Amino acid sequence: MSIEFLITAFIIVVSPGTGAVYTVATGVTRGLRMSVVAAFGCTLGIVPHLAAAIAGLAAILHTSAVAFESFKWAGVAYLLFLAWQTLREKGSMKIDTAGDAKTEKSAAGVTGTAILINFLNPKLSMFFLAFLPQFVPATSTNTLPQMLELSAVFMIMTFVVFVIYGAFAAAVRDHIITKPKVLAWMRRTFAVAFVGLGAQLALASR
Repeated sequence: MSIEFLITAFIIVVSPGTGAVYTVATGVTRGLRMSVVAAFGCTLGIVPHLAAAIAGLAAILHTSAVAFESFKWAGVAYLLFLAWQTLREKGSMKIDTAGDAKTEKSAAGVTGTAILINFLNPKLSMFFLAFLPQFVPATSTNTLPQMLELSAVFMIMTFVVFVIYGAFAAAVRDHIITKPKVLAWMRRTFAVAFVGLGAQLALASR
């Protein structure tokens, strides 16, 4: 595995995106434990895209306008829904102070939301289709093990970086939830971030 892959993958993972925003938002609103759950869900959400890239299925999104647009607009709609939930103080963005009584239900909800956030982004499949093969030697006769190795490293890196993001967010949580004005400002910030990411996805092309 080349150092070029590790550096490139790290730059990609640390760049702010939908998954990072959601993990940070979860850390602020629900604490460290749920931020780790969010990081795990976001990591799981890229598995279908990596699998599609390895299998070559991502090429379908590149050649089929209907498939690409369907996935894209589903993703846009979901991001706008998250923005609305954030402003309404309900659902996945609601401040959780109930303790452990609803932990299992909350974890399932956070995981499901995190998976959908990344799953409903067709650009990820196309990105991995173009990204991973660059780091597989052209002389290799069996590329599958190498692609799986690169995918595993990318997923581990994603999870670790997102956990760090969530931990930092959770660290300031106590200072935020006791200040209504700051909390309201944070909710608006997350809502605007989701709208902005949705707009970015809406403008994406094949």
